Amino acid sequence: MPDTAIPGRLPAAPDPARIQALAAELAASGLGLTPILTPAELGRLSADFHDYSPVLEPLLKGRRAQLAVKVERVEQVMAVAGACARHRVPLTLRGAGTGNYGQCVPLAGGLVLDMGGLNRLRSLDLDSGVVEAESGCILAQLDGQLMAQGRALRMAPSTYRSATLGGFIAGGSGGLGSLRWGFLRDPGHLLGLEVVTLEAEPRLLRLDAAASAPLNHAYGTNGIITALRMATTEAVAWEQLVVGFARWEEALEASRLLPTTALLLNALCLLEAPVAAAMPWPAGCPAASAGEHLLLLHAAPDSLEALPGWLATRGGRILWQGRRPEPGRGRGLPLGELTWNHTTLHWRAQAPDWTYLQLLLPRPEAPLLEAVRGRWGTDVLWHLEAVRHLGAPRLTALPLVRWQGPEALADLVAQCRALGAVPFDPHVITVEDGGLGVVDADQVAAKAAFDPAGLMNPGKLRGWMG
Repeated sequence: MPDTAIPGRLPAAPDPARIQALAAELAASGLGLTPILTPAELGRLSADFHDYSPVLEPLLKGRRAQLAVKVERVEQVMAVAGACARHRVPLTLRGAGTGNYGQCVPLAGGLVLDMGGLNRLRSLDLDSGVVEAESGCILAQLDGQLMAQGRALRMAPSTYRSATLGGFIAGGSGGLGSLRWGFLRDPGHLLGLEVVTLEAEPRLLRLDAAASAPLNHAYGTNGIITALRMATTEAVAWEQLVVGFARWEEALEASRLLPTTALLLNALCLLEAPVAAAMPWPAGCPAASAGEHLLLLHAAPDSLEALPGWLATRGGRILWQGRRPEPGRGRGLPLGELTWNHTTLHWRAQAPDWTYLQLLLPRPEAPLLEAVRGRWGTDVLWHLEAVRHLGAPRLTALPLVRWQGPEALADLVAQCRALGAVPFDPHVITVEDGGLGVVDADQVAAKAAFDPAGLMNPGKLRGWMG
């Protein structure tokens, strides 16, 4: 695993006099900016779900902003950006704070800019399906507006009901819909950005798809995203299915083969029996039999004639079926909130001494899964998600891992890597170490262009620090 220490070249937090001067300038701007200075609110606005990681939790403990501001209009964003640049105060962007890697935790103090008030749908082209929306839009609310016009977001995290569009692009990578559409950084999803630069005289820029790419999954370190242009897809009334398997081998084989069929699916999640038994299932969904592994699906209505028979011949039985709730209309627990990192959330609610990993599995998957089980036993429990990677169906893993210290975690990662998995480490500070593993020169160049003083959450972009 990479070195997880906070980089040593961080600037010192601004002295209180600079913070007070910045707060006074913002309050006197005439733009309705109200500086937030209360410790409790600053603590809340400086936190996310990085406590999933027992490595990050002590590293980020006590890291918080000295000042926060909530904005509703682009002109307010520009005023805050210019004031931070002039006062040399670090700025950290915040959407809804649903990230798991400390993306919105300020490492060097300064100001947190809460973008949640920028939440308007600006336009939807019904011919092309291209949507332009502000970065603070809650994904489920935006999706509800799109569905009224027959369109839908292509992908969403399991935090769909609370996460923002800008936060998903800046801090996420995929989720529900990745089975069909791959990952957010794949060309064709993000079509353009509106960006405010962090300069004494901020610029408001409109970037095309190519120029926007370096800001995709950059943790908000190289430009203030105020609006996004995204491709959408046709709205589908997805059916939610829970399928039980008595044998793990049959469940794994079904998970491998289903994405290769002509059946239209939007999500596929496989939970090993102990994990499945701990989940809070939707109302009316019967409990799984002891030792039963569960496959969770989003399937199109036209797939339901063939799907039950296909599953039955491979050892699966449908335990429950229900229409996916429409945003803002349906009640109850959506099946999607038992997948991706919501699985981790529910498990840790009962077992807080556990953590997780993220792996792209090799093909075939079974040898790695069996080898890890042989070495670690029930200290590693399997949770798989189907995705589209480089145009082909693949299985990823978000295994639940009993915490036994950083050395044991590093040994597990090393074993998985040696067996052909590609780890995406959720226990590191910087953009690069949690994703590509190498410095992205385009991300660094964008930071130089849009944040020349390096004030956007210093310490998160390793390539900028050298």
